[in-house]
Amino acid sequence: MPELPEVETIVRCLRRHIVGLEVAAVRVPFRPVVRNRRAAFLNGFVGRRVLGLRRRGKMIILDFSGGLTMIVHLKMTGQLLFGPARAPRDRHTHLVLAFRGSGMELRYHDVRKFGFIRGTMTSDAERAPELRGLGPEPLTMDLPAFLHRLKGRRGRLKSLLLNQKVIAGLGNIYADEVLFESRLDPRAEVTRLGPRRLQRLWSSIQHVLNEAIAYKGTTVRDFRDGEGLEGLFQNRLKVYGREGVPCPRCGTAIKRIRVSGRGTHFCPRCQRR
Repeated sequence: MPELPEVETIVRCLRRHIVGLEVAAVRVPFRPVVRNRRAAFLNGFVGRRVLGLRRRGKMIILDFSGGLTMIVHLKMTGQLLFGPARAPRDRHTHLVLAFRGSGMELRYHDVRKFGFIRGTMTSDAERAPELRGLGPEPLTMDLPAFLHRLKGRRGRLKSLLLNQKVIAGLGNIYADEVLFESRLDPRAEVTRLGPRRLQRLWSSIQHVLNEAIAYKGTTVRDFRDGEGLEGLFQNRLKVYGREGVPCPRCGTAIKRIRVSGRGTHFCPRCQRR
């Protein structure tokens, strides 16, 4: 699933192309992709201009003139691609925004059909079911806010990082990379971490996420940016997906275990409890 760096990469890419364009038509070949009770709600976007794009957690938010907003969640295999309208569409293209006078389209493509789109009034967007329960953004939290967020919480560290109600945007890839960077065991109980280790964790979150954004995200399989290009951060992964490979820090073989049901990669020597 695209995580914070991948979604941020898509937003920055599409922002260059579609801000200011006017929607000429909305086509929904696959109705279940739309979470609105009435799919016809999306017809209201015709004639609206794209005012901006932003990210919230792992979701893409497109704001249009007339006070309308579109929320897109890519889930496992979703892609949001900008390209020529003349290019052929395949059976996995589930929503299309055609833009007036440009000969270009924005297409939502999703092989496994887990993703979704919701249209809403901009004034109601933050209260949409998909957004209202999200925790704060990790890259805008300073250290005191981060420490306050974790105060009194219980559970394993990896599970906490994956909880979108605690912190929004981290997933399996970056939770593993952050914990390796901070030398913390993914099974560690949060309540047993002192201020110095929590500060190290916060610093690692900032460093890993910003570096991944700079390298335009991680393409393990399906991720592409808005132009269909792969990310580059997969070439810089230290532990995720590297079971059996020597740790880049100490040479010990990277191990894969399950923490709260999630596959987890770590170095058993660098990340001791």
